[in-house]
Amino acid sequence: MTDWLTTSTHRAWLQHEAERLLAFAAASPQQGGGGAYLDADGAPEAGRPTETWITCRMVHSYALGHLMGIPGSRPLAERAMSGLTGALRDAEHGGWFHTAAADGAKQAYDHAFVVLAGSSATVAGLEGGRELLDEALRILDQRFWDEEYGLVADAAEQDWSATDPYRGINANMHSVEAMLAAADATGDARWLDRARRIAEFACGQAAAHGWRLPEHFNEQWEPQLEYNADQPEDPFRPYGATVGHGLEWARLFLHLEAALQQQGDTWLDAAKSLYERAVSDGWARDGADGFVYTTGWDGTPVTADRMHWVAAEAVGAAAALYRRTGDERYAADYARWWDHIAEHFIDVERGSWHHQLDTSLKVATSVWPGKPDIYHALQATLLPRLPLSPSLATALAQGKMV
Repeated sequence: MTDWLTTSTHRAWLQHEAERLLAFAAASPQQGGGGAYLDADGAPEAGRPTETWITCRMVHSYALGHLMGIPGSRPLAERAMSGLTGALRDAEHGGWFHTAAADGAKQAYDHAFVVLAGSSATVAGLEGGRELLDEALRILDQRFWDEEYGLVADAAEQDWSATDPYRGINANMHSVEAMLAAADATGDARWLDRARRIAEFACGQAAAHGWRLPEHFNEQWEPQLEYNADQPEDPFRPYGATVGHGLEWARLFLHLEAALQQQGDTWLDAAKSLYERAVSDGWARDGADGFVYTTGWDGTPVTADRMHWVAAEAVGAAAALYRRTGDERYAADYARWWDHIAEHFIDVERGSWHHQLDTSLKVATSVWPGKPDIYHALQATLLPRLPLSPSLATALAQGKMV
């Protein structure tokens, strides 16, 4: 069997795809405004307020582009970052609005991405990057971190006067990613320890539910398994188990293990279990290739549309498991996931990847219209070429790309 992960032609293909993605999204960063949501052709979607999470993903993506040596990436990263010091920042109460419209609650999900953006900007040497990172870490620490549970709360009023009783695993998952990056960027081991605490909770919950990880919890962090049963396609809080998050957590467990330098079976066994459950529940469950979006607690598909980010995370998880174990079945899966992406998700004519396909593998828009950002897809081109630790920006800065 040809091992794509060690083949120079495949690595060249990954690099070409990374450059193609970065070229597609170049219209997103807006000076002083942040990163615009993109339509199917890569143009900012008219009338849609700029969102913090997309802005941060653009800062992160173009900081990575700069670290790869892609000309033009640095000014695009800085242009996107200007939104985090401008329209999206709450100068009165601190932290960042969910959108430039400055309405709605403040979200831990957004703030985790500000930490990630600040970390990548710091490593890439962007002006103001370290100041952004320090402020983001302070807000995450003071406003969202719950020391009692070792987890982050989900949302708070704009003036921080109250915290939403809802608790979610999604914001915590991205906090793990952000904290690993921040630990590398700052050298502060506190963030690595917090990432470990969050991951231990997620691991325990997944194990207790047959490796289908609950997404939604109450204020005491008790699972709410029927949450949003009437809104199964919610883009951030869907009902049931989210297949892509099982894959993403599997990869993050291996990044954490490597960062902690704790070789053993605990994190590896959990990563394998999450991956196997996600593939078993999610792949080709209705006779057509592709991963379903969500399942019920018995593994039955709930929302069967295919999301691009799930396929991207399948690539990352398979690559991480192969790097960790050397087991050729993960290399075979890795090639299979890329074949699927190349055939169905990559839009050769208009650029980037289709973000959602229906069960017939035709473009759909019920959850993700357009092609909002490139974060998951870009990372899928980088993770196979970088070690499990340090995190992406630091690994690129240290010349660890193969």
